[in-house]
Amino acid sequence: MTRFDAVLFDLDGTLCRRTQDTDAVFAAAFDRAGLAPFGEPDELWAALDGPPDPDDRVGYLGAGFARLAAQHGCDADPLALAEAFVDGVDDTQVELTPGADRALDAAAAAGATALLTNGPADRQAAKVAALGLAERVDAVVYAGDHPRRKPHAAPFERTLAALDVPADRALYVGDSLTYDVAGAHTAGLAAAWLAPDGADPAPYDPEFVLGSLADLPEVLA
Repeated sequence: MTRFDAVLFDLDGTLCRRTQDTDAVFAAAFDRAGLAPFGEPDELWAALDGPPDPDDRVGYLGAGFARLAAQHGCDADPLALAEAFVDGVDDTQVELTPGADRALDAAAAAGATALLTNGPADRQAAKVAALGLAERVDAVVYAGDHPRRKPHAAPFERTLAALDVPADRALYVGDSLTYDVAGAHTAGLAAAWLAPDGADPAPYDPEFVLGSLADLPEVLA
């Protein structure tokens, strides 16, 4: 008997990463908005508050641009800059993370597989299609299209229902402690955390810590 009957994967930062030059998107946003540039991309990333809001990307980025404008003493429309930034993002410019191919194959050999992402389909489906992931898993759930997202239990329960697998026989693989590990445990799944080098999961307690997705086959053996 295998250790798990199903493996569920997170998308961004776990199975895929962007290949688009986000520094270039930052610079182009000022051109699109017709504004003189100020600040640097790293300053914008530092000015963002917490994880992205799947329901309001423009508002989330706009708050960061507002802080950046205040830091540089600039009078600019932060929402116009945020809209220009979002318009410049190409969600098809993504690639599989190292070890993802091996992890997907091992998961499929062990049992049912699924992709569970917090983003809505109108943004995430382009990434899924570009990487051919829909053909490699048994179910895809876009939690952003439903009332509750990770770390709530509801999206995990919806995904498990699609696979017809109980929570105690499933493993969730993700790179976020606060969304992926916390959500998996809330829903009764085991969690495999894809950790940055040298990172400590405390105070969370994932059952498995992966240095790379290439480590997943050993977990499933």
